[in-house]
Amino acid sequence: MTFLVLVVALAVLSGCVSHPAASQPSAAAATRPSPRRLGIRRLVDQPDSWFKTPDGLAIVDSILAWQNANGGWWKNYDPRKPRGPLRPDRRSPPGDEDSLWHRVSTFDNNATHSEMRILARAYRVLGEEACRQAFERGLAYIFESQYPNGGWPQRFPLQNNYGRRITFNDDAMTGVMALLKDVADGKPDFAFVPEDQRRVAQQAFDRGVQCILKCQIKFNGKLTVWCQQHDEVTLVPAGGRAYELPSLCGDESADIVLLLMSIEHPDARVRQSIEAAVAWFASAKITGKRWTMVDDPTASRGRDRVLVDDPAAPPIWARFYDLKTGQPFFCGRDGIPHSSVDQISYERRMGYGWYGQWGRAVEKAYPAWKARWEQSSTPTAVP
Repeated sequence: MTFLVLVVALAVLSGCVSHPAASQPSAAAATRPSPRRLGIRRLVDQPDSWFKTPDGLAIVDSILAWQNANGGWWKNYDPRKPRGPLRPDRRSPPGDEDSLWHRVSTFDNNATHSEMRILARAYRVLGEEACRQAFERGLAYIFESQYPNGGWPQRFPLQNNYGRRITFNDDAMTGVMALLKDVADGKPDFAFVPEDQRRVAQQAFDRGVQCILKCQIKFNGKLTVWCQQHDEVTLVPAGGRAYELPSLCGDESADIVLLLMSIEHPDARVRQSIEAAVAWFASAKITGKRWTMVDDPTASRGRDRVLVDDPAAPPIWARFYDLKTGQPFFCGRDGIPHSSVDQISYERRMGYGWYGQWGRAVEKAYPAWKARWEQSSTPTAVP
């Protein structure tokens, strides 16, 4: 079967519309890394021309087919493969055949809000009504899944597990809020969204900001940053997977600060929140160390991740800081925290981002943000 025939087959399988003739991919597009290897989030960064290529058309059709009945999407599916018949086995691996697990909608791993961005772009470029309708169903799903306190769970409908927590992990809530802000602001990709829906998006975003402010953790009486998850009722820091204990989180907190910095006219409470978080990142940075991969013939994979001395290394931050001591900690699947990353299992040391340069983006953005809001004489309060 030729690729163009496969495109037609995908459209039939997904019940989508027919596309205009696809333009041939440019030389630049031909050398661009495969979106399958990039993940769904990176598809957002494809140029307009890509949406008219056979590859782009097929993937848009596949994304439409993978939308769940409630308007959301599952994560980590292969957008190059059509959605197959439903399988009863919840643990079946992703592939051509669908499973019940894939019917669970989530914001985890950039799911749902990334598909919505792709479909909004596709609608602007291709003018396909199916893309607009799918986006609107996704927007309704986002509105429905927001808690009254302004937070969003990792998954919806709610399940009796950590997926019901207010989730900043893997940019779940910040990704949703960034999308809503672009919708409310009438960015070009979202110009088709009706004015009343844009107002609802703004209101949902504002409630999300209030939730973020209420979740910000105090340490020794001072505001600091956030946990990966917060309890959906009490807003206190909450655990996720066994190795994700309640903590001050150096990764996701950076994205929260950058989101708050995107507010055009921050009120005094938002500014206070940002200033406190910036101060925490300055105090929590680790210098003279590098988190790197080294050869290790004794390791099962022949390599290992280690923290080594390096005076020339840029600052890094730990993923988790203890809520009582403020010191970094590391945890295996047994849920026991350790003070050193070499004390946890090899599998977890290799399979998780324990250190990163997350705070550098905050430090880089802060001077321009501070100069901008200091010039504003009439800050607008967030309701």
